[in-house]
Amino acid sequence: MLSSALASVVTSIPSPPISYIDLGPLRIHFYALCIIAGIVVATLMTNHRLTKRGAEPWVVIDIALLAVPLAIIGARIFHVLTHPGFYFGEGTDIWAVFRIWEGGIAIFGALIGGAVGAWLGCRWTGVRFWTFADALAPGLLLAQAIGRFGNWFNQELFGWPTDLPWGLEIDPENTAIPEGLPEGTLFHPTFLYEVIWNVLGVIFLLWIGNRLRLQWGRLFALYLIWYSLGRIVWESIRIDPSEIYFGLRTNVWAAILGVLVGIVILVVQRRHLGVEPSPYVPGRERGDGDALHSEDPTDFVDVSEPPASEVIHHQAAATSTAAAK
Repeated sequence: MLSSALASVVTSIPSPPISYIDLGPLRIHFYALCIIAGIVVATLMTNHRLTKRGAEPWVVIDIALLAVPLAIIGARIFHVLTHPGFYFGEGTDIWAVFRIWEGGIAIFGALIGGAVGAWLGCRWTGVRFWTFADALAPGLLLAQAIGRFGNWFNQELFGWPTDLPWGLEIDPENTAIPEGLPEGTLFHPTFLYEVIWNVLGVIFLLWIGNRLRLQWGRLFALYLIWYSLGRIVWESIRIDPSEIYFGLRTNVWAAILGVLVGIVILVVQRRHLGVEPSPYVPGRERGDGDALHSEDPTDFVDVSEPPASEVIHHQAAATSTAAAK
């Protein structure tokens, strides 16, 4: 009875009729806006969490300057390598490799490239890499939830056909639809499944992180396990012509590897007992920046009395000058 009542209210999820807007000569893709919004949210959350740990406010910007570009590059490279039929071979446009605004970035490639950039940024700023990773984990998962709406606007990476009342409507001219399906076929909204899973993961990470005071990379390890477990499921029901090895698509293998890496981090980091002594590596601790915001002028100006030798020297110089006049 309840299911039939819900079905009468929700019969399908429509896809947006447009995926971009033109502002004069500038074309703005909603996919890109979703990615940018996710980056902004992750940066704000990470800054808040790092600052609470004692790091300098907005040091995350210095790290992001390296991590974000390398994450985007890694994400695109991973996508292209796992979908070679889109870009290489007869009838393809190799220049499409660089048209990232049309869609096609892989989060596992972003994690690899972003990890390299974050490590370099942490070396630059002196922040502990695992401290940064733990601070980033909830915001990164929320950013991924926001970014999935880009797939909705682009009508891409949807799931198998379904007759469920929340099935996703796809434009019948979409080339990703398998041949032979009747018009009006609905598909699993895998973007929505992942959004819900990721938001639940953010809540879980914030709760477990505060309850158990997870540090030394352990919270980031739980992020990898949570996110990757979900991706194993979503990738298994997606209509996505990526390469298949030993019966599984490359993204499924990448998700399995993500779970294993998370478990390895948890096991290896068991050697660290207690809490991290500082968000900075030894010798790179934060300086006393609080004085920069002080209203006491003595914090900036030396008002102590000069040594007696300096007083005698200045008096003699003043006498010589007066005599010369």
